[in-house]
Amino acid sequence: MAYIYIQPIKTEYDQWFEALDKAVYSVFGYHTKIGNLNIDLDKAFDPVRHQYSSSQLLLQIISKPLTDAVKVLGVANVDLFIPVLTFVFGEAQLQGVASVISLHRLNNVFYGIPENKRLLKERLVKEVIHELGHNFGLIHCSNQSCVMKSSTYVEDVDQKSEEMCGRCQELLRGLL
Repeated sequence: MAYIYIQPIKTEYDQWFEALDKAVYSVFGYHTKIGNLNIDLDKAFDPVRHQYSSSQLLLQIISKPLTDAVKVLGVANVDLFIPVLTFVFGEAQLQGVASVISLHRLNNVFYGIPENKRLLKERLVKEVIHELGHNFGLIHCSNQSCVMKSSTYVEDVDQKSEEMCGRCQELLRGLL
């Protein structure tokens, strides 16, 4: 049996794993397992930016293949970046095995407002589906409510749905 692995990176997974397993199975038809890869955050840290390279984390995930993994998604609780952007909520290999998302800027605490675990879980589910959608071959969508819509700000994440639009659903069926 094949699985989509969820790899916690400097985060506890027990509070959101069940929600992710349900969402991932609903959209992609695969159950999830918790990964046990040894990810070295120090290798991804950029001391000038005080952030972590999402691309470096992807390289670490890719370099440690799991035999029954369809995809491997890292969930980190650190601030991620790619060189051309100030920050990213996540990064994925288009039609590849690995993706990574960050809880850091999805959490209200980052913005100086009280923590809201329900909202954080909703945002997490949206970003997980979004990045895994890229892994399966989907690109950004122009539909404002589609989960595959690009998100520059956390408000963008809040405005889109946890679901794919009809077009993206159809495309995904052809890719699975």
